[in-house]
Amino acid sequence: MRLNQLIKPAFSLIITLMAGVTAIAQNASLSEVWVADQGDGTYKNPILYADYSDPDICKVGDDFYMTASSFNAVPGLPILHSKDLVNWELIGYGLDRQPPFDHFSTPQHGNGVWAPSIRHHNSEFYIYYGDPDYGIYMVKTKDPSGSWEAPVLVQEGKGLIDPCPLWDDDGKAYLVHAYAGSRAGIKSVLVVNKMSPDGTKLLDDGTLIFDGHEKHPTIEGPKFYKRNGYYYIFAPAGGVPTGWQMVLRSKNVYGPYEDKIVMDQGSTEINGPHQGGWVELASGESWFVHFQDREAYGRIVHLQPMKWQKNDWPVIGVDKDDDGKGEPVITHKKPDVGKSYAKQTPPDTDEFNDNELGLQWQWHANPKATWAFNNPSQGYLRLYTDQLPEEANSLWGSPNLLLQKFPAREFMATTKLTFFPNQDLQNERTGLIVMGEDYAHINLVSKADGVYIQVATARDVRHGNKEQTQEVAKLKGNEVYFRVEVSKGAKCKFSYSENGKKFKEVGEEFTAVPGRWIGAKVGIFAIRNEKINDSGYANYDWFRVKPLK
Repeated sequence: MRLNQLIKPAFSLIITLMAGVTAIAQNASLSEVWVADQGDGTYKNPILYADYSDPDICKVGDDFYMTASSFNAVPGLPILHSKDLVNWELIGYGLDRQPPFDHFSTPQHGNGVWAPSIRHHNSEFYIYYGDPDYGIYMVKTKDPSGSWEAPVLVQEGKGLIDPCPLWDDDGKAYLVHAYAGSRAGIKSVLVVNKMSPDGTKLLDDGTLIFDGHEKHPTIEGPKFYKRNGYYYIFAPAGGVPTGWQMVLRSKNVYGPYEDKIVMDQGSTEINGPHQGGWVELASGESWFVHFQDREAYGRIVHLQPMKWQKNDWPVIGVDKDDDGKGEPVITHKKPDVGKSYAKQTPPDTDEFNDNELGLQWQWHANPKATWAFNNPSQGYLRLYTDQLPEEANSLWGSPNLLLQKFPAREFMATTKLTFFPNQDLQNERTGLIVMGEDYAHINLVSKADGVYIQVATARDVRHGNKEQTQEVAKLKGNEVYFRVEVSKGAKCKFSYSENGKKFKEVGEEFTAVPGRWIGAKVGIFAIRNEKINDSGYANYDWFRVKPLK
């Protein structure tokens, strides 16, 4: 037998094994609880069963990029990447810290980053977002998966929200935005400003281009485009839970603008299909991403087919009665991007084996460096207890909550931890929490005679209510497994185990509720009530998200 006859089969075997390893690596972070790609050329909505509120997208070459509101959570401005609009990877964030830095060092629930837009211009990526208390900011980069430049305050002001830029064919630049009535005293109107071509400042006080009070109240979230000589503004109206998607168009950037409803709930369960963004593919197809408000699950992301009619009006979703207005799809053929791509999802499980936290994690405020340290050589995340702010009545006021979005309608989150409290201090606590305007957690608490397991609930904490705690058992050592099972309707059941096999359910069933403009979150924490120069800590070995058993 010739040598090459021996080498070829062996080489083929090596290639096959390498391909298998690569496939495993590619799917190592694939969620076990929600994957939109059905594997047969179709997808199901939502494409992201997680709280990526107010999504916007842009297309650059064969790549798609998405960002979303992050409010007070840090890092902020999530950056997601896709090759086919269905499978999305979380690749980074546009904000490491949120300005003003001192202000956002304490939780500012519902404030911060509202409704960003993402665009690619002159080989750079731009994101504009409104902070309703400070004004319109811009961040930019050449590499969306890398670091972003420091935020630039494009326009200072109260109530300026939902900005979106447009660079016109003649080099002039404009920006459209809405107003938050809670700060500005007006709402339901859209304004266009001249903007410097470099995108760093607005050049005038703005021109009113649409007043929605009569036909489209609470119009907001505008996205600016130009196509076939028309200026288009895609904008939702009618309110988040019950509204509709409309489009404005004009031959002049300042109007007058015609208006048309292009999608509403129709006969579906997709209530108030709300703001999002449009992209056009090389194949000629158009697609639209938008969110749906699902209460405790947050504002989850849907993908809709979109078609341009001969009269230059779009229809989003499926137009069953040919009236020029669509309704959302539940399942559909995947976008025609020319080829197939592997399944991808944002991460939810974290083994804490890397130098950095998984990208799914966010703090409740600008973090301190002393809150958490990865220790990849030992394979754990160490949380040091931090003092609860004196003015805080509950964990609602705690900035050092390490949280992630609910990743699906039903799931189970389990974590393993070992607690090392300061022996000179009592009532240090660490544990697993489900956080919203109501919250519940299971925790370890240090006492003079050892470590105890507690459960706690708190209701309507935004208005200053305190926790109600219940002592469950004394821990034999300092290692424990905590679990929360989240079932349909955001029903949460907490349990613990001392061996990782047999879990004991504790406390009453808790129904998760949203936070301030966000869905409920799940995660871990470590706190204390007193000031000390050497806090205790907990080593978290892993945090795993699995399907319900």
